[in-house]
Amino acid sequence: MPFSISKVSFEHHRDEPLGIGEATPRISWRFNGSVANWEQSFYDLEICRASTGKRIFRVDSPESVLVPWPDSPLSASESATIRVRAHGKLGQPSTKWSRPITVETGLLDKKDWKTAIPITAEHGVTQSGTEQPIYFRKHFVIPSTTVTKARLYITALGLYDAEINGWQSYDSRLVYDTYDVSEYIRGGDNAIGVTVGEGWYAGKLWGQHLGTSLAADKIGIICLLVIQQNDGTEHIVPSDTTWRANTGPITSAGIFAGETYDSRKELGDWTSSSYNSSGWFVTVELPPLKCRLVAPDGPLMRRIEERKYQKIFRTTSGKLVVDFGQNLVGWLRLVLEGLGNAEISVQHAEVMEGGEISRSSLRGARARDIIILSKETMLVWEPKFTFHGFRYVQITGLPASYKLGIGAITAIVVHSDMERTGHFSCSNPLLNKLHENIIWSMKGNFLSVPTDCPQRDERAGWTGDAQIFLPTSQYLYNSTGFWRGWMKDLWFEQQRAGTMIPPWIVPETSLKVPSPEAVWGDAAVANPWNLFLASGDLEMLKEQYDSAKAWINIGIPKNTAGLWDNRGHQFGDWLDPYAPPEDAAAGVTPPYLVADAYLVRMTQVLAWISGALGRDKDAEQYLAQHTNLVVEFQKAWMSPPRSVANLSQSALTLILAFELFFDETQRKAIATILCQKIAENNYLIGTGYAGTPLIGHALSSNEATHQFYRMLLQTGMPSWLYQITMGASTMWERWDAILPDGTVHSEGPSFNHYSFGSVADWMHKYIGGISALEPGWKKIKVSPIPNIEVVAANASYISPYGEVWCKWWIETSQGNNTHQDTSERRGPGLYVQVQIPPNTSAVVILPELDEEIEIGSGFHEYFIKGFTPPE
Repeated sequence: MPFSISKVSFEHHRDEPLGIGEATPRISWRFNGSVANWEQSFYDLEICRASTGKRIFRVDSPESVLVPWPDSPLSASESATIRVRAHGKLGQPSTKWSRPITVETGLLDKKDWKTAIPITAEHGVTQSGTEQPIYFRKHFVIPSTTVTKARLYITALGLYDAEINGWQSYDSRLVYDTYDVSEYIRGGDNAIGVTVGEGWYAGKLWGQHLGTSLAADKIGIICLLVIQQNDGTEHIVPSDTTWRANTGPITSAGIFAGETYDSRKELGDWTSSSYNSSGWFVTVELPPLKCRLVAPDGPLMRRIEERKYQKIFRTTSGKLVVDFGQNLVGWLRLVLEGLGNAEISVQHAEVMEGGEISRSSLRGARARDIIILSKETMLVWEPKFTFHGFRYVQITGLPASYKLGIGAITAIVVHSDMERTGHFSCSNPLLNKLHENIIWSMKGNFLSVPTDCPQRDERAGWTGDAQIFLPTSQYLYNSTGFWRGWMKDLWFEQQRAGTMIPPWIVPETSLKVPSPEAVWGDAAVANPWNLFLASGDLEMLKEQYDSAKAWINIGIPKNTAGLWDNRGHQFGDWLDPYAPPEDAAAGVTPPYLVADAYLVRMTQVLAWISGALGRDKDAEQYLAQHTNLVVEFQKAWMSPPRSVANLSQSALTLILAFELFFDETQRKAIATILCQKIAENNYLIGTGYAGTPLIGHALSSNEATHQFYRMLLQTGMPSWLYQITMGASTMWERWDAILPDGTVHSEGPSFNHYSFGSVADWMHKYIGGISALEPGWKKIKVSPIPNIEVVAANASYISPYGEVWCKWWIETSQGNNTHQDTSERRGPGLYVQVQIPPNTSAVVILPELDEEIEIGSGFHEYFIKGFTPPE
């Protein structure tokens, strides 16, 4: 493969960044090619701007990730085109110039919005507990000279769908978005139309109404269309009271309720320039926004994929049900014709129970779309202001003789448009299916914010779920920008109540003062650190430093020993499989043991963060606190009359993972006890939220990887693979969400919850064999561990420097093998192939070898003759 720069990026934005919020964006580049032991010595940055022309900056530095912007800051809406060329050390090659990439800022300050104001309709309508969407329209004229550049900057107090002369945007966000609409603006008459639904802003969320400070119908927009012509003339079309508004065919739309579309109320070609809107409502100005409008840190939420159905069948009671074969998140596209004045109802569901769709996982969410047809012969319909989590849809209102062709119903898969970076497969098909399910649960819950579930009346950004899943998510997708924006929200919410306690949910939906909760609140410390380990971004770590300190110093109520004050509520080891069904917090692990263990660890992590940021005094302070807290934890939980031998899987896991033992002798003893407890439990999982993401790592760090393999490969309940045997296509909230007899758990669980999918972090590291040794993957660890049940694996990860991959397989003396490569065959044994990207290095640790092998970039191959995995 030719040696080259494969991709140039800015901050953590994907592809060519348009409308970013950074005036001096940091620059990164990845490498392609297998050049051996290549290290960068210096680089050239070519920056071409209209204001200064082309300039080349030479920088003597080995860094190729998040390097500083070398030029003067960009102004609002300014673009620059960048190329990069990297040079190796003496005797090593240089790359050619990278492909040019253009970066453009958005509106950086309040004044950049010019005369745009937030507006709403003079008359609003509420139906069935949800806001009826409002259609906003503005006619404008552009002289007939050539348009060279047109940008639409837009957000909504709700969700929006924008059109210009028929062009349509499907994005729905609360931060402002930027669109290049140059090709849609024409000389003469034009029109812009924006439809706004209640969305997260004015809809009902987790039992609360976020729009209580405004009247119920005050959903609206703020936008600015800026048009530049070839003669230098600039035209602006701001949102103001010259716009007109109306209601239309979407008569009701809520995220939980679903959407109702009445085609008899269609407005015609309402975004065309010739449309007559004289009978529409006037618009009025809303109060100034309390928040600052900012550009997004992460990618837009988009339509990513379309899926055809697998089968159509009738339920026991005769209802028509469509099965897509995959639990997914998004909505339907229906093509309906020849139905006259029919009313079609579409009910979404994740699972079947007793021959009918099961609605129990929806709880209070109606999750139903209704389409009312006119006499038109055909309607192509999709909802605009709702989304659903579903595998099955039950359709009523169709005549019994009506046939749904394969093109008549399509599932549209929607999620934040993150770059897929990590792949994994192995010789065990059940583990491959588990990994696939984890990916689907991540996709289904990464919609602008990391939700816990996508189907019921919750869909909330629970901090505990986010804390335990972040390392896995960051391998599967480049979600750095996604998490960066969410962590900024966490710090804002943490400060709002004045208590410095992170809320359970971010963004907060109750507007109440949160109570402190370990594991959940610890996202303020763990998430910035884990994201730094994956990205190497010190600036992002610095952004969250005050948040982490505030939680540890102020937010956590402590006793005289410095541990948690145990007079409040704790979620503990949430959803421990042995907790009573009605109380997921009442597991077998004492909740305050969990809280104290996490406090000790988070104090240590805060010391690491302080050290990474060069805050040496803070680092010394938190290290001293950590040392004292370890002693206090041991007094509280590991000294007579308490017995370590009587502790749970999660308690022993936390002691091992967080290094809370007295000494090496006790460490080995606790590891032995944990293995015994696992064996006594028939290798079934016994952990909840606190222990599950850590148990595999704790065992592998104590020479017990194969004990965890045996646990991971169980198919009985509770286990990861039990879900697979019961037909799961996403991760479940509860280990026993469906009981062996096929009935759904009495608590109405979610069937799309990524939390227990955190096990994939272990799979990538110990089966796939690749992980970061230094923040940002500058140094890599390659250490696959084969097992008697897993005799081959292939893992790859697109790091900030380029692609890392490890492929291994075992050939046996009987000739059985999983060998798919064309390299030289040397007989029975373990074959390992590794690719390390330029400008990085790695340590290779292989079974049965006593040495650590230091390697540079390029392709490397290893063979261990006669290797067989342990029984």
